[in-house]
Amino acid sequence: MWSTHREVAAGDVVIIWQTRELIQPLLITPGKDFNSRFGHYRHSDLIGIPYGSKVASRNGRGFIHILRPTPELWTMALPHRTQILYLADIAFITSWLDIRCGSRVIEAGTGSGSFSHSVARTVGPRGHLYSYEFHEARAEKAREEFVRHGMQDIVTLTHRNVCKDGFTVENMADAVFLDLPAPWEAVGHAKKALRKDRLTRICCFSPCMEQVLRAVNALNEAGFTDICMYETLLRPHEVQQLPTPLSLDNIVDKLKRLEKFREEKRLRQIANSKRKREEDSDVSGPDKRARTSEPDATRDECGANPPLTGNLPIPQKADDEVNEVAETTVNWSKVCHEVRGHTSYLTFARLVPYPAETSPNGETEDPTATSE
Repeated sequence: MWSTHREVAAGDVVIIWQTRELIQPLLITPGKDFNSRFGHYRHSDLIGIPYGSKVASRNGRGFIHILRPTPELWTMALPHRTQILYLADIAFITSWLDIRCGSRVIEAGTGSGSFSHSVARTVGPRGHLYSYEFHEARAEKAREEFVRHGMQDIVTLTHRNVCKDGFTVENMADAVFLDLPAPWEAVGHAKKALRKDRLTRICCFSPCMEQVLRAVNALNEAGFTDICMYETLLRPHEVQQLPTPLSLDNIVDKLKRLEKFREEKRLRQIANSKRKREEDSDVSGPDKRARTSEPDATRDECGANPPLTGNLPIPQKADDEVNEVAETTVNWSKVCHEVRGHTSYLTFARLVPYPAETSPNGETEDPTATSE
């Protein structure tokens, strides 16, 4: 899948990381240019640089990062032809269906290929993915992408209506994934495609509860067991490093110091006001007028009064309190305000292997074997 070389080469598919919300794929073609609000870039300038490099624009408007494609990055950057599966659903489905290296998986509803890329990486060269798409134009576009990404030996894409015509394989798949508008119509065909010599699994991806109910009824009628339904929701957390909060004793002491400072300030103001009234009452009228004409020693050269807080003590923090706040920090985690909503319901079920039958002559027969 994709290029495994260290440097970017002509014809490679790379991921252009511009911002967290602006990620897009790019096919490196010499002679072409890439333009965005972060600047102008020539494809020829990207050839030969290592993957993961930070590239500055030619006109100095910004920079981009050149990343090697992965299924996770492809899910974030792919062109949407249909509603796609995101990483949370893909990881949960892959785990529950027990998809591993060497597994043979059937996917009905290729769509934009988000799930296909993740499954192809999981099964590897020893496994295989049989993907089916009803829409012909989407099937051709997905086939071109699989060939361009080097997945043609792992993925077999077929343009087919599986609800009506069934699958092209029987008694072969380890798991089946149905991303269809009416998955209940394909449950019977999926049972034929699943292996009968071991425990196999199936998943139906449905956005509406009515679809889930009809799919569950079809799974029950087809003999599937352990039917269950899940809904995957993301709950991101923001982690920040903040100063350690003060203890309750430190907070109480700080409040006491502030209250003491306010009380001392109030008493000083009362004493100053009382002394001023006494001085004014002892001065006669003419002396008072003469006194007011003299320059006030307490005023500055411009005649302004000095600030009142010049002689007032300002409460200072204790040294141990300052050091504690400056040196100790703690990690805080809070839930993001915007939480991703519902995507679809995941209905899972298991198919228990058939018991072997014994023929009249005492030999064990495979119930799935067909006579020639």
